[in-house]
Amino acid sequence: MGRLDIIFTVAGLVLGVFSMAIPFIADLRARRSRRIGFRKQMDIAIGHNGPPHASDPRLGLFNDLPAMRDATLVLLRIENDGTRHIEESDYVHSPREYGLTAEFTGRRIEAQDVTLPPEHTNLMGYFEDEPGLRVVGSSTLLIPRVPLRPGAFYKILVLLTGGEEGGRVTVTGDVRDGSLHENHSLTPDEKPPVFSKRARWTTVVLGLCLIAAVTLPLLLPPALPGDCETGTLRLTGSTAFEPVLNELAQKYRDHCQDRPTITVAAYGSRTGVRELALSGGKPQQGAGVVAFSDGPRPASYTGLSESRIAVSLFTLVVHDDVRLKNLSVADVRRLYRGEIRDWSQLGGPRLPVVLVSRSSGSGTRSALTSRVLGGADEPPATSDDCVNRKVRSPSSVLRCELDSTEQVLQAVARTPGALGYSELRAASPPDAPHGLHTVTLDGRAPDPDRLDKGGYPYREIEYAYTYGRPPADSLASSFLSYAVDNGTGKGVVAAHGHLPCGTPVGLRVCGKGD
Repeated sequence: MGRLDIIFTVAGLVLGVFSMAIPFIADLRARRSRRIGFRKQMDIAIGHNGPPHASDPRLGLFNDLPAMRDATLVLLRIENDGTRHIEESDYVHSPREYGLTAEFTGRRIEAQDVTLPPEHTNLMGYFEDEPGLRVVGSSTLLIPRVPLRPGAFYKILVLLTGGEEGGRVTVTGDVRDGSLHENHSLTPDEKPPVFSKRARWTTVVLGLCLIAAVTLPLLLPPALPGDCETGTLRLTGSTAFEPVLNELAQKYRDHCQDRPTITVAAYGSRTGVRELALSGGKPQQGAGVVAFSDGPRPASYTGLSESRIAVSLFTLVVHDDVRLKNLSVADVRRLYRGEIRDWSQLGGPRLPVVLVSRSSGSGTRSALTSRVLGGADEPPATSDDCVNRKVRSPSSVLRCELDSTEQVLQAVARTPGALGYSELRAASPPDAPHGLHTVTLDGRAPDPDRLDKGGYPYREIEYAYTYGRPPADSLASSFLSYAVDNGTGKGVVAAHGHLPCGTPVGLRVCGKGD
């Protein structure tokens, strides 16, 4: 759209809005978001209500009751004439349990009652229950905090003595981000609005037609940000990286106006990469799929293209009964070779060692094998439930395999003597279950900011794999760039305890590939 088109469009919008507003300017004023209006709908004398010795033109019951000789009835209407719901907490008043105060200057309150229309009978509880209506002194009535949706109202009928009809009646109070004001109904003595109802609606229709005509060019969907793409994308692979993927997908969708469709289905690093490699890049199989892996792909999967996203940190965890805070890498290897079967051999309590492991498709397990165990695999599983042996082999350490990080952490937390492993954030407070703690390796703690100098071994590069190099204008390419280069994407990765490859430290560590 050219500059001249924009000028004419804006001018048409202004003209249309102005033409709609003219009929209402004469008899309506702008409403604030929260408004409480009150009006005195009736103020009549029901007794003599005049000088004591003057003639009494009235006949009726109240003339026979001396106390009612100067009685008057006042009907107050309290309403929400704004556009927003008024909650009990929106009233600003002292004392706090009340919302409004009605003052009948020069008259005494003898009795009061509340009337409600059928559609608002649910409000009666606010008057029947504490604190309800309360008379203070002789002429002051405290009104409770009554929630009112737009258009809702209630009426209070007050019997007064000691003054003449037409006396001063005031309602005070305040509403958060709003106002309390007096209004009134149109009476026969007042002038009608400047514009008739037919004229108003005619003008409104004409204004809407004019607005519709000049806004048609603006009805097209807004343009996406330059780094966004549309389409469908499925993220799979690493369960350790799954929390990051869920948040990255949501942030990307928010950034791109919810136009792309991104789903996350993590079943393990090896499983995700294998399925992608075997798909051959076919539609609905490999195309539109990104597989994330804790560690590099097998060398035989030559059709896959990789991107380095982050450095994932992992940690060993033990049950709290094992009061050890540090293990040497050499002792960890002895534990997983089955050479150490009781924690007392390492200076811990007299408890048998229970190894709680991940299944063979886990990237977390692969990282342990390659980074900590020196390439040696874990011993065979001897238990299905991490408690009872499934084979009679008392000489071997008790070891079980589970399908997810969450299952491993829960099993370690409830099993005395258990040793397991997990990605760092899941094993750290407040995410970790109660009953376990992490241990350092050779006195080194997992610290993302010191990975290039600290030498912490249990870590792995997080890879993202696609079948072939995705086109630059594809959703897969845009999403990967968002995860690596975008500030929000890197912030999500770092918030989950990983080191983004797009940071200065991350570039050095990810570039080493070790």
